Amino acid sequence: MSNAASRQRIQDEPAFVLHSYPFRETSLIVEAFSRNHGRVPLVARGARRPRAALRGLLMSFQPLAFSWFGKHELRTLHGAEWQGGQPQLQGTALLCGFYLNELLLNLMARDDPHEGLFDYYQLTLQRLAQESDHAFTLRCFEKHLFQELGYALTLHTEAGSGKPVEADRMYRYILERGAVAATADSTQGMVVAGKTLLDMEADDYRDADTARQSKLLMRMLLDHHLAGKTLHTRELMRDLQKL
Repeated sequence: MSNAASRQRIQDEPAFVLHSYPFRETSLIVEAFSRNHGRVPLVARGARRPRAALRGLLMSFQPLAFSWFGKHELRTLHGAEWQGGQPQLQGTALLCGFYLNELLLNLMARDDPHEGLFDYYQLTLQRLAQESDHAFTLRCFEKHLFQELGYALTLHTEAGSGKPVEADRMYRYILERGAVAATADSTQGMVVAGKTLLDMEADDYRDADTARQSKLLMRMLLDHHLAGKTLHTRELMRDLQKL
């Protein structure tokens, strides 16, 4: 089956709503993250009408099954079913969920399937709902996102030499290269402890220094790949911390 033909009709595809916005008088454009088709733009015709069947279903952070048709860039959503099993996100967890969605909208190309990332996103939503250390959960997701999109971080070996990173040494993490041993005259990249790099490799963020440095390192890497785009949820979280 050709790629064009495969886009014509999709039935009961696992998906999440990343974002939606009004379209014409009564419809919505839905940016969906689907398991087998990646990020797809869908028009939900009439979804803004008061009694529309789709109106109450198109919620973020809830597992859905979408059916759509169309071979153009904007396809038509004609069915959605709630799959259940995901607790509602509240408070800080809800804000973190919007942050995940904004990352996916800005970094994922459309029509580029990432089944593993879809499953990890669903797991991350469950962790946000159930666990209290949201920063830990976000760092794990950011690292996994980089891996899935082909930007895997090399955290346990030095760039160039391939020598194992040592916990008690200091390094500089350089964009597009990785970690190199810090020297007195080196100025490139961000200074980071070897322990932080090894903790990140193991998804262990319990150490306070690791938590702080990994946040700064991920921010540097994300800013690079976002190429100047602003993450509104990050700005909002920063503003809330000032209150």
